[in-house]
Amino acid sequence: MSGELSGKVALVTGASQGIGEACALALARAGATVVCSSRRLSAVEAVAARIVEQGLSAVARALDVTNPEEAAAVVEEVARTFGGLHILVNNAGVTDDQLFVRMKPESWRKVMATNLDGVFHVTSPAARIMLKQKEGRIITITSVVGLMGNPGQANYAAAKAGLVGFTKALARELGSRNITVNAVAPGYIQTAMTESLNEEQRQRLLATLAIPRLGTPEDVAAVVVFLAGPGASYITGEVINVSGGLYM
Repeated sequence: MSGELSGKVALVTGASQGIGEACALALARAGATVVCSSRRLSAVEAVAARIVEQGLSAVARALDVTNPEEAAAVVEEVARTFGGLHILVNNAGVTDDQLFVRMKPESWRKVMATNLDGVFHVTSPAARIMLKQKEGRIITITSVVGLMGNPGQANYAAAKAGLVGFTKALARELGSRNITVNAVAPGYIQTAMTESLNEEQRQRLLATLAIPRLGTPEDVAAVVVFLAGPGASYITGEVINVSGGLYM
């Protein structure tokens, strides 16, 4: 399919559902060949199949971002198979919410291993490929929680805040080689959890937003596609909030 990303190869981590799935579909609709990855191969095979059914280009790969050797192997295989890697979307993430005084070291390490270390494991081999190409877009999904904090999410907030610093530092390192590095920070996005809220809870949540509705995965994906495209070639080191005004 032709589009502004025609001829580009994109790797999306955590693409089995939600924001990751929406990013994979949106990038494919913009013309990219999309590699959908997740720990569970069967889940991303289903996503890739739905994309292909629309006449678009997508494949699936199993990828555990907490495993540095596996991450490097998958990134390098993608570049060999498809002739390069132009767009990386770091979306894989987990939560393990607990009040800090009750938080166990295992909970802290679990969230850091995926949300922070995992981004390093995938971005490191991807950046080396992009440096050789002298072209690339690295887009990381962080969260407004990393900017404003949230009770019960000290581990998640710390990891997501770390991604902000990572994004800004890497942008300074890679900019001269035509590689941009940016982050997208979603706020309240429609999920199974938010769908379970009763009306009173929902109205209380909406009252915190300047735009009184929950965001959708597609809202986030639209920003990702923009950052991956030619119109964002002079944007790097930025964190774009997609939060309906929850955080400004």
